[in-house]
Amino acid sequence: MTVQPATTQAATAPPGPTRSLADQAFEQLQDRLIFLDIAPGEPVNEGELSRELGVGRTPLREALKRLESDHLVMTYARRGTFATPVDITALSEISQVRQVLEPLAAGLAAQMRGGRRRDAVEALIQELESTPPTPADRDHALRWDRRIHREIYAAAGNSHLQATLERYNNLATRIWCVAADRLPVIHHHIEVHVTLLRAIVDGDAEAAAQTMCTHVQEFETHIRQVL
Repeated sequence: MTVQPATTQAATAPPGPTRSLADQAFEQLQDRLIFLDIAPGEPVNEGELSRELGVGRTPLREALKRLESDHLVMTYARRGTFATPVDITALSEISQVRQVLEPLAAGLAAQMRGGRRRDAVEALIQELESTPPTPADRDHALRWDRRIHREIYAAAGNSHLQATLERYNNLATRIWCVAADRLPVIHHHIEVHVTLLRAIVDGDAEAAAQTMCTHVQEFETHIRQVL
């Protein structure tokens, strides 16, 4: 799976100089693990990654510890570190959490009309309407979905909720990546975000929460149809 240009990811991360080497390693490895550029079950070679990412072993290991807590890698004594398998059977449990917390985040974001993230939310709407992902560009569409959800989590103004939802969205996106080639509905899935983001900037908390609830439910339905 090809890695998209940094422009699709930069909005979710602070400028490079403000991040530690461990943060930079974490973000790059997280992206590769979520989008399966590091395949499920594949060993993580610390030496190679240290050279490739331009970071020392200490920040790399800090990053791997964070990734392990997010269930993206697993470390075994005397065996090393591996990318976790994509657990399709966890879809129901992941969806149960998201169906409760995602609408909450959307509603909170709408109550504040995007809060400090309002300009970023409005910019996303304009970008989606002017250059929407195409159905053929599945990897780009998947990255768009993750970017939009993360912006909504940030706009909710609750750091604990944001951290929890980012973790579950990462796991859901890995499942989506496994099924993406068999899903004909990614373009529509992205288009729904315009309605959702507009409800947030308009301050319509009920519409934002309901749109998000339906959105998450449809995600699970579509995945189950092809798995």
